[in-house]
Amino acid sequence: MLRCPMLSVLKHPVYARLFTAQVIALLGTGLLTVALGLLAYDLAGAQAGVVLGFAFTIKMVAYVGLSPIAHALVERLPRKAVLIGADLIRAFVALFLPLIDSVWQIYLLIFVLQAASATFTPAFQALIPDILKDERDYTKALSLSRLAYDLENLLSPAMAGALMLLVSYHWLFAGTVVGFVTSAALVAATVIPAQKPQTKQRPFKERLTRGTRIYLATPRLRGLLSLNLSAAAVGAFILVNTVVMVRTYFGASEVYLAYAMAAFGAGSMLAALALPRLLETVADRSVMIIAAFMLTGLTLAHAVYFLTVGLVGWGSFLALWAISGALYSAVLTPSGRLLRRSAHTKDRPAIFTAQFALSHACWLLTYPIAGWAGAQLGLPTAMMILGSLALFGVLLSLLVWPAGNAGELEHTHPDLPADHPHFKTHHAHSKSHAHVIVIDDEHRAWPTHG
Repeated sequence: MLRCPMLSVLKHPVYARLFTAQVIALLGTGLLTVALGLLAYDLAGAQAGVVLGFAFTIKMVAYVGLSPIAHALVERLPRKAVLIGADLIRAFVALFLPLIDSVWQIYLLIFVLQAASATFTPAFQALIPDILKDERDYTKALSLSRLAYDLENLLSPAMAGALMLLVSYHWLFAGTVVGFVTSAALVAATVIPAQKPQTKQRPFKERLTRGTRIYLATPRLRGLLSLNLSAAAVGAFILVNTVVMVRTYFGASEVYLAYAMAAFGAGSMLAALALPRLLETVADRSVMIIAAFMLTGLTLAHAVYFLTVGLVGWGSFLALWAISGALYSAVLTPSGRLLRRSAHTKDRPAIFTAQFALSHACWLLTYPIAGWAGAQLGLPTAMMILGSLALFGVLLSLLVWPAGNAGELEHTHPDLPADHPHFKTHHAHSKSHAHVIVIDDEHRAWPTHG
């Protein structure tokens, strides 16, 4: 019997199988990350960091630029076929990675692999709310997904280290292939609900931009994008510069780097465990904005101390990273709930794709800032710059996401005929009526048809 309330959602057999596929694919991706770093060092030596930095930039570019295109191209295909196809493409690419002998081949294969991921991930995320209709179950699934990402960051390096005691790092790519193939097999063995066919055939250009248009026209999602910027600003500093802080400023070994990242991951996991119960009583907006303010304040306070006094003690540093991880998770984990209630079922894949692209655009901005500012201006100044960017994001969220706009809103449809089905659906007796607003063909602007 499952004792942890959050794990009760795994009693749903379809979701349990898909979650297992996600975890296995994530572990394979983690092995790929370790193996890719070692391969880059073999090919480029001391320039391996430059190679990896450019490879990760290619990853972000693929996510931002290709995910809307991929969604528009595969929108009319069966969802199961899209997921399996993307997994098999990723497995095929990973199969060839250990055979390459030049840096440009890394860039090419990483681009293809991440293009497949840019197709798989939004489609997978959009599928879950169709399976878990109850919002409490869906919230638990979001927290489990957050846990899966954190566990991948902790377990994959450990698995890679254990495997390399027995075989060379090239065999880690085989583990990646196994992960993607197993994920594809689990998806193939799962009964996935068919997506409702579009009643209106839309041209490619509209399919390409529909998700972004809905996203940017919805106040809560504009707020989500602003909070994504805050989380990415702080997260980029931690992911890019923790190694420099540990090895250079603290003068500690690689083991201590693992401790620091484990502290961040542990904080994130603890928050993910607590969020389902918290979100039953506190509104998503309040949780996310308060957490973003606290994360920003903590980062700026640390930066001021770093600039004026110097390093905090090692124990305090670990505590700061753990608290940052918890607040980071509290900002990002409820995102799926906002997306779910901001689009009709038929538009969910498009809006999840928009979130995938726009959130990674934030990382595409903050990663280079974290790397450049840390190297050229020093880590205290880099932390101050990124903390200021995080503050801008959270203040912008207050401006673009007003409180209390999630309920029924009074509005009119002056351009719709009196017998339009929309009025019958909402039992309206006149063109002026009220209901919960979702951006669609009848509501192209908030809160009226505009």
